[in-house]
Amino acid sequence: MAEPIEFYFDFSSPYSYLASEMIDELAAKYGRRVKWRPMMLGAAFQKTGLPLLVTVPLKGEYSLRDFSRSARFYGHPFKFPVKFPLATVVAARAYYWLHGQDCAKAREFAHAIFRAYWMEGRDISELTVIQEIANGLGIDKDALTKAVASPEIKERLKSETDGAIAKGMFGAPYFIVDGEPFWGADRLPQIEKWLQTGGF
Repeated sequence: MAEPIEFYFDFSSPYSYLASEMIDELAAKYGRRVKWRPMMLGAAFQKTGLPLLVTVPLKGEYSLRDFSRSARFYGHPFKFPVKFPLATVVAARAYYWLHGQDCAKAREFAHAIFRAYWMEGRDISELTVIQEIANGLGIDKDALTKAVASPEIKERLKSETDGAIAKGMFGAPYFIVDGEPFWGADRLPQIEKWLQTGGF
């Protein structure tokens, strides 16, 4: 069986949000699974020395326009949040804790976090917001709160982030398909071509 597609993302990345709405369906079309792997994009920026995209003169203004245009193009709801960027450490830790118990529930949680931020503008850096979202999915918020503060889960997120950077990840979304890296939601057509042909 073919290796799953690795999908590295940060919940605060608008292009990661768009990719999250499409990658599973695309992969399933070709009988592939997707391994969702949240990480801390800020650590990658520190490694590369790259600035936050929206802060770059001219390019930042263009990117803000492109976020909304890309969402319209793909047909996904989108509202640029008032608070941007923000820390996604708690959400990412919660994902890995959930994934250790129930992969499907972790995926449902990830979608809920992305949509809460990029559709509703909720502050997903706040523990109380994460608790509310988790509670709405039937997840024990007290157990979640304890888990995200545990050394094991903290180390898991650090390890995943370090591992992503070691594989060449410098921005999000970042995909690895059969050992081939693809960066950006706009590379989904190339990923589809790769899956269709077995590589090119």
